[in-house]
Amino acid sequence: MLLQRIATAAVGVPIIIAVIIVGGATYVAVVALILAITAIEFFNALSDQPSDTADATFFGRLTHVFLNQRPIAYIGAGAVALLAVAADNGFDEWTGAFVAAIAVSFVYLILRGDPKEGMQDWMRSIAAVAYIGFLGSHLVLLRDVPDGKEWVLLAVFATFIADTFAYFVGRTVGRTRITPRISPNKTVEGTLAGVASGVATVLILNWALGLDVDIEKILPLALLLPIAAFFGDLAESMIKRGVGIKDTSDFVPGHGGFLDRIDAVLFTTPLVYYWLIWVIL
Repeated sequence: MLLQRIATAAVGVPIIIAVIIVGGATYVAVVALILAITAIEFFNALSDQPSDTADATFFGRLTHVFLNQRPIAYIGAGAVALLAVAADNGFDEWTGAFVAAIAVSFVYLILRGDPKEGMQDWMRSIAAVAYIGFLGSHLVLLRDVPDGKEWVLLAVFATFIADTFAYFVGRTVGRTRITPRISPNKTVEGTLAGVASGVATVLILNWALGLDVDIEKILPLALLLPIAAFFGDLAESMIKRGVGIKDTSDFVPGHGGFLDRIDAVLFTTPLVYYWLIWVIL
């Protein structure tokens, strides 16, 4: 597991950096694709019989999960991807896509004519659109602001560093559990390490990426980001414990699913975006 986690990071991190630097349509397409896959994971996790693909190849797992969902899952995944694409075209298009996603999923379920199951599916669809699509599309909004490339790198990698330190310190010296019913492996020691490393990473990247935001504006963000990452991780853990699964999928070796990897980013990216818009700019 640990070697898989390191190997995945060694392959994935350079790709992530390259996509963020390239930006443009490539970046939007990659974000939209990842969020759509994440939405399918979400629907699969919340389904009555989640697909078990532990022994299949990566593409075998991907194909099996994608081909074993109800139509509402594809509608929801499409809506999530649409939100990411719309975010690149402006605020009005983004909010319009959000409204359309809610309406279209409702219309489909009304036409299906099964109130009990339809209501459950609609709630899952809205949860996916709001949790994954709305929050996740801030990755596109943030990339489109001035110095957006640098801000996305800061948001994503400060989150990853905080998560990594929390994971390794929690595994090695963690003793005091924080939320055993939601995330049994999360400890006070690991969380403090995550917060400290997250603060340090934001401050270092602010300098290294040439953002040079004044300390009185960047320090509060540095303090808030790892806290947001902590709650983002707990939010997904609560969902998984609620449905009785360990990971949302096994698409990402050593990490679980895409949602397991970006759960904290879904919280920290909007934080960075609005802090930048409301405070720094």
